[in-house]
Amino acid sequence: MSRQIRHNAPMRTILVIDDNPAVITALDLLFGLREIRTLRAATPGQGLALLERERVDMVVQDMNFHADTTSGEEGVALFRAIREKHPDLPVILLTAWTHLPTAVELVKAGAADYLSKPWDDAKLLATVENLLELSESTQEVTRLRGERRAHRSALAEKFDLRGLVFSSSAMARLVELAVQVARADVPVLITGPNGAGKERIAEIVHANSAVKTGPFVIVNCGALPSELIEAELFGAEAGAYTGANKAREGRFELADGGTLMLDEIGNLPLSGQMKLLRILETGQFERLGSSKTRQVKVRVLSATNADLAGMIREGRFREDLFYRLNVIELELPTLAARCDDILPLAEHFLGSAATLSAEARAALVDYPWPGNVRELKNAIQRASLLCRDGLIQPSDLALAARAPAARPPAAAEPDRGTIEAALARAGGVISQAAAELGLSRQALYRRLEKMGINGGVDGKGLRVEG
Repeated sequence: MSRQIRHNAPMRTILVIDDNPAVITALDLLFGLREIRTLRAATPGQGLALLERERVDMVVQDMNFHADTTSGEEGVALFRAIREKHPDLPVILLTAWTHLPTAVELVKAGAADYLSKPWDDAKLLATVENLLELSESTQEVTRLRGERRAHRSALAEKFDLRGLVFSSSAMARLVELAVQVARADVPVLITGPNGAGKERIAEIVHANSAVKTGPFVIVNCGALPSELIEAELFGAEAGAYTGANKAREGRFELADGGTLMLDEIGNLPLSGQMKLLRILETGQFERLGSSKTRQVKVRVLSATNADLAGMIREGRFREDLFYRLNVIELELPTLAARCDDILPLAEHFLGSAATLSAEARAALVDYPWPGNVRELKNAIQRASLLCRDGLIQPSDLALAARAPAARPPAAAEPDRGTIEAALARAGGVISQAAAELGLSRQALYRRLEKMGINGGVDGKGLRVEG
């Protein structure tokens, strides 16, 4: 496998923990061919001590450290000790005595791979290189996430984010723009799909604006009959329409000195659009049924999921109003487009009510969330009520039944003969066999366990019993 030259990067280091000096020497020579530094430890204690002192990219560890021991218990204890203090460090298990139940247990616990002595040099190097590159990628992702957390913390210390929960870079950019334009006395148009959080972004703009001590008023133009929207916005005198028994203030008067959010602005009728344009330009308006001109000072935010440009072409929305509202546009991405936010939001909605299983967390990330944050919140609240023993499983989320489209059919399940042949060709290297079969290591181990295939490796290669 070709590899780009690593400029100005520290030499990759593998710690080999094995009581056989010949094994350590052989691996030292083998890894040296790829410019990989080898640290040596003959006992678990020495290995753990080296991990505390040295920077290590991977561990290759034996499973038995006494000549009369073949149970693998020493290796299990060492692996768990490494995993406890270094949860992200790749660990390859190396042994001449392969016990399938032990392999399954440790792979489920996070072991990178389980290889047998004697090993195939080419396959071992391929596995090591792949895992080192994966580890480097993981470290880079971790570094970027750390930078995002620091940036998010800095924003939260400097600005009032109204408790917004986010982790993605897309939301960080949006929030940064929102607080930047908050103090500018210009209209802001917030666009994005239903349920994505447009109202929360409007709250952030108001909370960091020059009128943050004033009222924050929301009116949903899509929730009112068209004949009542104007009265709701601009107020009405008694008798202005059927049922108007007394004069009433409109939302603009209630928001005087603060912020008014017009949600679903695309539902505003043309007559109301004309009045809205006037009040945006002059701050003046009249209540329905009145000739008295009133003056207000209101910061206007509007939000929509509609295609306003298309509505303009159809004559249903005024072009001049669109440009007046759209001085600054804040576009909210869908939840599927910012998948780094899914789990933090889920944990936030869940609180201490229950815990998400690993399978449930994976299901949440894989689901497309057509209903965005609102759908996620509802799913978590429902699952917390339906789950058993406080642990949420994928079945509690019921996402498959609500998926908008069926997933493509899975590939044909490999049978026993196919699996045995792949294992034989891989010479006992589980990761190689799994890759050939198109499975993860964990998935292959589950199939081996289910089929009752017990593996042992001798000098001739894989021997399958069963």
